[in-house]
Formats: sequence, C-alpha cells, structure tokens
Amino acid sequence: MEIRDAKLEDAAAICEVLRQSVTNLCIGDHKNDPAILGAWLGNKTPETLKGWIADPSRQMLVVTEEEDVLAVGGVLDTGEITLNYVLPSVRMRGISKVMVEALESRAKERGAKTCTLNSTGTARRFYLAMGYAEQEPKTGMFGAIVYPMSKLL
Repeated sequence: MEIRDAKLEDAAAICEVLRQSVTNLCIGDHKNDPAILGAWLGNKTPETLKGWIADPSRQMLVVTEEEDVLAVGGVLDTGEITLNYVLPSVRMRGISKVMVEALESRAKERGAKTCTLNSTGTARRFYLAMGYAEQEPKTGMFGAIVYPMSKLL
C-alpha cells in the first residue's frame, strides 16, 4: 500500500472510489433519497476531479495497492479536509486513518494551524476518535446532515 499525490490520469479511478463510497457506505446519510444522492454524486466526474487535482490550493492524495486506487483524500491550503473516501471493499483496514494523518500533515506544511471538515453521520465516530471536536450539526450542501468538526494541528 502506498500513499501519493493524485495524478490527472487517476481521475477516473478516483471518481469510481467516490461514487462507490458515497453510494454504498453513506446510506445512513443519503437514505437512498434520489435528490440527495444525485446532488452528492453530481460533481463526482473525471472532469471535475481533474480540476481538483490541478488546483494549486488543494492537495489531492490517493492510496494505491498494485496500481489500484483504494482511497482518495483532499485538503485545501486553509486546512479544510474536503474528501476522505475509501472503496467499500477495503473499509476497516486503517486506510482512512493513514489518509487523515497525511492530509493533516499537508495542511500543516502549508501553514494551517487547524483542520476543519464536515463529517457525515457515517464517519462521525471515526473523526471524534481522531481528535476532532464537533459543532452543531447542519444541513450540508447536498441535503444530508453534516457534522462540522475541527482539530488543532
């Protein structure tokens, strides 16, 4: 298993990780509501991913195993973690923990003092265990409830 910077040629594989993870692991959040699921997946396209990968203010990382992309994470220079998704088939292998640690390290290297994120209900306990403090839940941009969290680096 290797963690590395995402490349433009990873965009389709990253898109597949995002779509499988949201669809299969976040059912408790989207509740199979077509409107929420459609909004959540709407920007998960290879073209959008290429833009995120090329954005100099965003760090995009992937976890690979034998060239297969297993997970994707993203963090802005401000310290906001925007992505942390794994393929359902590799869940519970510690990949998300390694990814968050790498994202926090990248944010710190770029001058961030705090990492922030909007957790799903599915990932909420995971982030609390990683030392994140939560604020009041709110309705996120895709229509599902999110849990804003932060952690001092």
